[in-house]
Amino acid sequence: MGYTGSLEKMQIVAYSDDSFTKTKQKDEMSVYINPDQYSHNYKICYNDTQAQGSPAGSPVYNKTPSDTVNFQLVFDGTGVVPSVLPGVVPFTSDGIKDQINEFLRLAFDYTPKIHSPNYLMLTWGPFSFKCRLSTLKITYTLFKPDGTPLRAKADTTFVEYRNEKEIIEEADPQSADLSHVVSVKAGDSLPLLCYDIYGSSTYYIAVAQLNNLTNFQELIPGTQLLFPPLGEFTA
Repeated sequence: MGYTGSLEKMQIVAYSDDSFTKTKQKDEMSVYINPDQYSHNYKICYNDTQAQGSPAGSPVYNKTPSDTVNFQLVFDGTGVVPSVLPGVVPFTSDGIKDQINEFLRLAFDYTPKIHSPNYLMLTWGPFSFKCRLSTLKITYTLFKPDGTPLRAKADTTFVEYRNEKEIIEEADPQSADLSHVVSVKAGDSLPLLCYDIYGSSTYYIAVAQLNNLTNFQELIPGTQLLFPPLGEFTA
């Protein structure tokens, strides 16, 4: 069964702000030859709490690092790639120098205005990825008699980027890993408040001591209580 539809090239767009709103027409490029595959990598980090001599461990969640995407770009200046493919650059006297320099300018080079390389948006069909270039390895594979490169393969790794605002919006504001200030309401009890925030009422004595409560069984409505991150109790 064949596939129909027009050819769509992978796009790389560079932005000068982490909200991905500031770009110029010259700050985008279509790849010359679409990748034949790409990998989207996910990872979860755990702390190993296995005691010495124990038969099994109890991995404790630490963090979820940013996703990464890997793929290989092919730069070709031989002129043998069929010209019916849009975006393919024909043979030039300087080989693939201009192609690679354009990619480096967008994705790798230091940009003085933002004191870092650019923020990038990769799109290809349904694939869309806000990121920054993490690693790049260019292997030159074909040359003119004078040594001018005519073809190269670039192995790339892009790391997902989300700005601080997006991270805060995604985080659960009720998380036990955050500090909370709670205004006591009629009928509240310290064990129940601890249960709501930490998932356990066992921390009520520590919270009472932190807030200098002499009678935690009779909370006064309107009193503001500080509930520190759970890690301060379990560290």
